[in-house]
Amino acid sequence: MSDRGILSSLRYLLADFIGEDDDTPPILPEGLPEPVMAVASDAIHLLIEYQGTAYAQLYVDRLRRFVGKSGVDDAMLTEIARLMAARMSYEDLIRIAQLKLAGVADRSRAQPRSVDVRKFRLDELVSVLPAVIAEYLLDALEWAGWNHRNVKLRFSSKSWFGILRLKMGAGLRRWRRYSVRYAKERVWVERWLHMIDRSLTRQPAAASEIVQTATMIHGYGDVYRQGMADWNAIIDGLAKPTFDGVLALPDLADAVAQARAAALPDPRQSALKRKIAEIRARAVASSYASVSSS
Repeated sequence: MSDRGILSSLRYLLADFIGEDDDTPPILPEGLPEPVMAVASDAIHLLIEYQGTAYAQLYVDRLRRFVGKSGVDDAMLTEIARLMAARMSYEDLIRIAQLKLAGVADRSRAQPRSVDVRKFRLDELVSVLPAVIAEYLLDALEWAGWNHRNVKLRFSSKSWFGILRLKMGAGLRRWRRYSVRYAKERVWVERWLHMIDRSLTRQPAAASEIVQTATMIHGYGDVYRQGMADWNAIIDGLAKPTFDGVLALPDLADAVAQARAAALPDPRQSALKRKIAEIRARAVASSYASVSSS
C-alpha cells in the first residue's frame, strides 16, 4: 500500500475524533419502484451499522445502475437489492463480534449470556487486517505452510473480558475497508453485477438466474470458500463463455440452474465439474449439428 493509502487509512480510523466522517444517510435512488424501497431502506440501515455511511452510499450507487434498466422488473430489482445487501454485509470475525455485542445490549439481565465457538482458517483471520499488514503475514503463513490451518475463536459475552474481546473485534470495523477480504469482496460484487448486466444484454431470460447465483456464497470458513469456488466455476464455465460468444447456450438460465443443482459440498467439485462438462459438450454437439445440416 502506498503512503497515500496509509494516510487515508489513518484518516478513516481517526474520523470519529477529527470529524471527517459524514453521518448523513444516503438517499434512495431516484425512480426506485415503491416495492423495492423497503428492502433498499433496510439495506442502507444495515450497511451503515455494518461499515458506515460511505459504504451504504456504495450500495446505493450500485443499485442505481439497475433502476429503470431495460429488462429489470420490480421483482428482479428487489432481489438485486436484497442479495447485494446480504453479500455486502459478509460474515467475518468483525461482523460476528458486532452481532454478539448487539445481542448483549438487547438481552435482559435475566437471560443467560452465551459463548459461541467458531472455526476459521488462519489466512481468513489475517485477511480482515489492513492489506499493508496482512500481505506480509499471509506471505509468512504460506512460507510456514500454516495458511490453511484451522483455529477456533471464542465469542463470549459471559464475562467482562469476553465482552472486551468482542469490542476489540468489532473495533476492527474501522480498518475493514482497507483489508484483503474487503478488496476481494468488492471485486466479487462488481463481477456479479457485471454478469447480470451482460445477461440483460445478451440473454435477458437468464438474468434472474444470474441474480440468484449470489445465494451460493454465504457464511465463512469452508462453506464460504466452497460457495465462492462453485460460483466461479459456473460463471467461468458457462455464463462468461456464452456472453463472449464462445459457447452457444440458447437456454443459459436452465444450464446455470442445472449446474447450481449439481454443486455439492465437495472441495473437489466432482459433480459440478462433470455437469458443466456435460452441458458444454451438448452445446458444442448441437452447434456442430446445426452447422453440418445447413
